[in-house]
Amino acid sequence: MWLKPEEVLLKNAFKLWVTEKSNDYFVLQRRRGYGEGGGGLTGLLVGTLDTVLDSTSKVAPFRILHQTPDSQVYWSVACGATKEEISRHWEWLQQNIMRTLSVFDSSDDITSFVQGKIRGLIAEEGKVSHVQEDDPEKFREALLRFEKWFELPQKEKLVTYYSCSYWKGRVPCQGWLYLSTNFLSFYSYLLGAEVKLVISWDEVWRLEKTSNVILTESIHVLAHGDHHYFSMFMHLSETFLIMEQLADYSIKRLFDKETFQGEPALCDPLQITKRGLETHARNEQFRAFFRLPREENLLEVYESFLWVPFSHFNTLGKICLSEGYLCFASQDGSQCHVIVPIREVIGVENPDRSSRALTVCVRGKKALRFSEVRDYERLASAIRRRCGMTGSPLHSTPPEVTRGECQSLINHFEDNPEDVTLMVGQKDTSKAVSTEALMTVFHPQDTENLDPKMLKEKMKEQSWNIHFSEYGRGTSMFCTKKTRDLIVRGVPESLRGELWMLFSGAVNDMATHPGYYTQLVEQSLGTSTLATDEIERDLHRSLPEHPAFQSETGISALRRVLTAYAYRNPKIGYCQAMNILTSVLLLYAKEEEAFWLLVAVCERMLPDYFNRRIIGALVDQAVFEELIREQQSQLTEHMTDLSFFSSVSLSWFLTLFISVLPIESAVNVVDCFFYDGIKAILQLGLAVLNCNMEALISCHDDAEAVTILNKFFDSVTNKDSPLPPTVQQASLGNNDKSSHSRMDISDLIKDAYEKFGDIRSEEVESMRKRNKLYVIQTLEDTTKQNVLRVVSQEVKLSAPQLDDLYALFKRQHFLSCYWTMNSPALLHHDPSLAYLEQYQLGLQQFRLLFSLLEPWSLSSSTDTLALWAFRLIDENQDGLVNFKEFCLALDILYSGSFTNKLKFLFKLHLPPAFTGSPFHSKGQQFPHFVPVTEDISHLSRLTVSDLPEDGVIRKSPERGRGKVDLQAYLKQWQDEILKKEESIKDLPRINQAQFIQFSKTMYSLFHGDPEEEPLYRAVARVTSLLLRMEEAGRRLQETSSPRETPSPLETPSLPPAPAEGESSPPVESSQPPSPPQASPPVDSSQPPSPPGSLVDTAASPQEMEWSFSFEQVLASLLNEPVVVRFFEKPVDIQARLDNAKTAQVKAKANK
Repeated sequence: MWLKPEEVLLKNAFKLWVTEKSNDYFVLQRRRGYGEGGGGLTGLLVGTLDTVLDSTSKVAPFRILHQTPDSQVYWSVACGATKEEISRHWEWLQQNIMRTLSVFDSSDDITSFVQGKIRGLIAEEGKVSHVQEDDPEKFREALLRFEKWFELPQKEKLVTYYSCSYWKGRVPCQGWLYLSTNFLSFYSYLLGAEVKLVISWDEVWRLEKTSNVILTESIHVLAHGDHHYFSMFMHLSETFLIMEQLADYSIKRLFDKETFQGEPALCDPLQITKRGLETHARNEQFRAFFRLPREENLLEVYESFLWVPFSHFNTLGKICLSEGYLCFASQDGSQCHVIVPIREVIGVENPDRSSRALTVCVRGKKALRFSEVRDYERLASAIRRRCGMTGSPLHSTPPEVTRGECQSLINHFEDNPEDVTLMVGQKDTSKAVSTEALMTVFHPQDTENLDPKMLKEKMKEQSWNIHFSEYGRGTSMFCTKKTRDLIVRGVPESLRGELWMLFSGAVNDMATHPGYYTQLVEQSLGTSTLATDEIERDLHRSLPEHPAFQSETGISALRRVLTAYAYRNPKIGYCQAMNILTSVLLLYAKEEEAFWLLVAVCERMLPDYFNRRIIGALVDQAVFEELIREQQSQLTEHMTDLSFFSSVSLSWFLTLFISVLPIESAVNVVDCFFYDGIKAILQLGLAVLNCNMEALISCHDDAEAVTILNKFFDSVTNKDSPLPPTVQQASLGNNDKSSHSRMDISDLIKDAYEKFGDIRSEEVESMRKRNKLYVIQTLEDTTKQNVLRVVSQEVKLSAPQLDDLYALFKRQHFLSCYWTMNSPALLHHDPSLAYLEQYQLGLQQFRLLFSLLEPWSLSSSTDTLALWAFRLIDENQDGLVNFKEFCLALDILYSGSFTNKLKFLFKLHLPPAFTGSPFHSKGQQFPHFVPVTEDISHLSRLTVSDLPEDGVIRKSPERGRGKVDLQAYLKQWQDEILKKEESIKDLPRINQAQFIQFSKTMYSLFHGDPEEEPLYRAVARVTSLLLRMEEAGRRLQETSSPRETPSPLETPSLPPAPAEGESSPPVESSQPPSPPQASPPVDSSQPPSPPGSLVDTAASPQEMEWSFSFEQVLASLLNEPVVVRFFEKPVDIQARLDNAKTAQVKAKANK
């Protein structure tokens, strides 16, 4: 590796470096402790220094220095991890630099020339190395050490590295922590003790910051049941964030199959950088805080003051600018924040350069004044530029009108700072299937009704109207503490839909996608998929007691929204609980608005909730359990196992309490959810437990606790609800006043905010990330246990061996996904499939794993045998092999009887495994083993035209798209149950070409065995015997009448095949008739002829095609004790598994 030239004082390095080569201008040196004579105390000390210290001259074992004859200063110009690498650099200098240097007269000119050349080489390398770090020189050095120490594939992208201590018990090992795209790696070398650790991110169960008596703060990593602790003097928080982001990136990419489209920094795992990860995290935080669409990215941030008209003062905060939005949040984030879509901006003016201020004019007669903006001119230019790009005919305004309107607003704003203008909400004219919320259709408000509940409702409306007049209305409304107070008190029925759209961000989605929902409805209605079948089944279970869903109007609207969403997002399709949530949305929002609210909930606010594994809900259950431990210590002391609360709270999270509370109370919970997100649901759950603390502590079992909570929920009412009794769902359980007095939902929500409102959204997100790893790994472990339970009943492998084999199989699956986004194994990994089908291997992955685990040393023949084994194992011919199929085959090779092993090898040479041989090609040379000329396109009986573009036939249709043939699944299940043990008599006969290849395979298996020579002779004798028997049978058939001709299977010289596990009696010594000249017997006293001579002899064109049955082959081989011993030789299975563990990644690296 070429280095940026730096001065080196050679006199200080005499004890650490040995000169290997030198000339007038360059010196090649080797570091003491490396290479020949590198042992001893010197090697230990130097190795320790190299690990602890961070310097090019103290890390690389070889280096080249530049010198001039009349100077004592040396310049480092290159370093290398191996002698071969440094020698290449030395040769390059000799050939390209040395001749040129002789023409210079001055030493300074020589040094300047060399430095320029080296910098040019580094620049050229940088164009292809993709090093994008702040200090490329140090990063290139770290990359060199990373590649040298861990021997991972070159594609593995090093993201960053840190100096840290790794704690083994109470003893720290000082070394270096390397964080790459797929691995966490640590290396330490202290006084001869080497510590090397490599953990893949997809194997991490826990990742958290901890502290104990010894360490004030450290990073705890749990993987494979082992606890690892890392500490460092500096950058611990930064290191933890990068580790958290890499683990999350791995989980999303490998388990959730996210492709990160629209995220250039993360769309290619080969180009991940620290800066890219930080940018992605910042964008996610920005979108989550302001509830913006997923395609929005944070582009620029400016610190400034915003004039807050209703408070009459400037508040300090940050302006955040994205492609389509101008956002502002006060310093603590809670005082106020405002979101301005660029499409609503009509102009930007710079009225006061002295205060570095600019005013943004927004539609609806509103202006925002920002002051003390450091780079206000750049901000103004960026906003104007985006206004021009995002402008649409709907919002276009002539320049002179814009200038006039904006100037009048500015003048009014400056002259009357206390006068706050009213911002009127924009009315949309988008076409929707239904233009009214169901509540307005089935329960229109009676304006003449003046009962107490309606009066209270009107007071709420008046409070909100006052709030709108002060803080604005619509997308550019200021959100403050007062806004939250109004939410907690309850939203009026007439404004609920509008505010849900605003606070969720769905209003922006709908505004930027006009006509999208109508188009989806037209495309999706009439389709027949698994999702539509489930939707139809649940339509009449959605709020069945509400009049809106007792009519076709409500049912049709619900069907359209759910079907359109399943069509939009087939990854989710339809999941139970979506119908309940959508029903409530349709009550208060128009149909198109309900659709966009559902999009906001499923894709932004409750990620990963609505899928087969409901990972998001399980993660939030774990967060809830963690909060119970922190906030409800009294309950924790009484109930050590909090898993009960996780199970009972599942419906709370999935339906936002709609399924447990009466509808008139549940909608108040939904109000809080759309404003505060999942934080509101967690707070309310804690408040529910707090209200029932004494009763829960005194209960004796889970059933009693469930009864207590159910009675409590039945007692929750909404005394202010204006809904008529026919709509309200007050339970009869409220009559039981002895156990629970009625509680108003407003009081419960207020209690939740007062007691648990200090929970911050940032803390919740951090807990989500921390618990997501554990939840996913727990689900993966459950899947593994299910798979092992099924497979263990059919194989002889022990439980620990099966566990190791499953880990190897899963790792091999992921190895095909680590360095690409388009791996077929990744694209078709569907967690909703049966657990046996979740992880499967294609041909290339199968070849690599089979080569590590097969019981024979086949060297170059392994690929061919792996191809045939793959075809044989792949029973459904879809180009993928699951774990059960893999284990059954490996179990035969490891623990099967002689008969079963031979049967497996025999079947490898029959279709579909052996699909043909190039023996009949003209001029074909017959090598010792047939090379792999076929590839995936020849799998089993499939042709290229039968396969999809990626070469994989899907076992099940995409969720939400294709129709699932349930009858076919049931038939397949029944066939597997009724499948009987295959008899050896059921096997077809092996023909001439197949038998020739079978013989070659046998020769290949014996290669390198201590009894190789006797084994070859045994196979030669068996081959001769079989050929003579076949010829004898054919002669008898030709000379005898058909009635007298015995079948080749009935040849007297063959004994009956023994049953599995039995020994075979020896074959009688009677010799069959001599075969014709074309097939001379093989003299067992001579070494076996090479397989090629067998082909030439047996494949004569004058001969008729001959064949053998498996019984004949088995009976003949059973008479050769040396062959039987070879196949019954025990295999050290654990040694094979242990070797595969260490060699698996290296095999991928060397591929």
